Amino acid sequence: MCRLVIYKSTEPCKLADLLTRPAHSIINQAFDSRLRLDLRRPINGDGFGVGWYDTSEQDDSEPCIFTSITPAWNNANLTRIAEKIRSRLVFGHVRATTAGSLSQDNCHPWRHGRLMWMHNGGIESFDVLKRSLQALLPDDIFSIPQGNTDSEWAFALFLSILSSHIHPKPLLSPDPIPHLVLRRAMLDTIQTLNSLAKKHGITDPSLLNFCVADGQTVVATRYVSSSTQEAASLYYSSGTSFGEYAPGGHYRMSKSDKRENIIMIASEPLTFEKADWMEIPTNTMVVITPKMNLLQIPIVDEFYVPNLARSRASEFAATKGLLSLKTPTVPPKQYGEVA
Repeated sequence: MCRLVIYKSTEPCKLADLLTRPAHSIINQAFDSRLRLDLRRPINGDGFGVGWYDTSEQDDSEPCIFTSITPAWNNANLTRIAEKIRSRLVFGHVRATTAGSLSQDNCHPWRHGRLMWMHNGGIESFDVLKRSLQALLPDDIFSIPQGNTDSEWAFALFLSILSSHIHPKPLLSPDPIPHLVLRRAMLDTIQTLNSLAKKHGITDPSLLNFCVADGQTVVATRYVSSSTQEAASLYYSSGTSFGEYAPGGHYRMSKSDKRENIIMIASEPLTFEKADWMEIPTNTMVVITPKMNLLQIPIVDEFYVPNLARSRASEFAATKGLLSLKTPTVPPKQYGEVA
């Protein structure tokens, strides 16, 4: 399926240092994923997208989005703009189609006002519950989706729920949304999808790695609607600087003190430095606050299993191409080249 990356920092980062230059960037993962346990071995060549908040805007009000249905590794425009654009908050996504046609409207991320959204995973039997989901949406939000993916309709559901939480303030308000409100709306979105699945007798699990940002806060989930299976993989890294330490695109996260100037979240680690990345537990919400605090919050529902993450089976996520190796390995030759 898909791969995604989130970058948030106190200082602007050049998109190239996140998307194109690292040897194991998300774009290189699209065709050469060395860390993925993938029983289908797909290529993420069904389009890509990058979204960022313009650092020249004082309020970081609305994100810019660039999407294309061409493979990310073969798009000259992406390479050009990545060398010129800097941002403190970036979403990147490469797609392998599982639901929805190959079209630009179906490429992540999507935006509405100051909100930006992307998803890795899939809503099980979405064709069965789609009409019930749409029936929950008010007319103004029903008209927002332009594509036909489960991911974008999940975004519409999130917007509908968020709208009820912030009423009477409109969704298109330029004001930031408190992270507690974004968290509550995300949890309610997952709960609603679970309720719809139960209503329609859907027993196979959904993989719901959702990500949303409003320019100041990021909320992401690693979630599966199962108490026995693992969710699609998700990792985080934090430090004071992220840069190239050896020729050939070899990057690492550095930590010179206790500050967290940079926080990254990704489906798969962007570096081969084992100490850089920590796995996010299954059925956990991750929040990056405006003050760059990283919160990990268990999603406690009928599928929550406390302190037993290792007992979950990996077969379901692996068959979907959504699980990464627990212990990343790199050929010795590559380590020798950069030592």
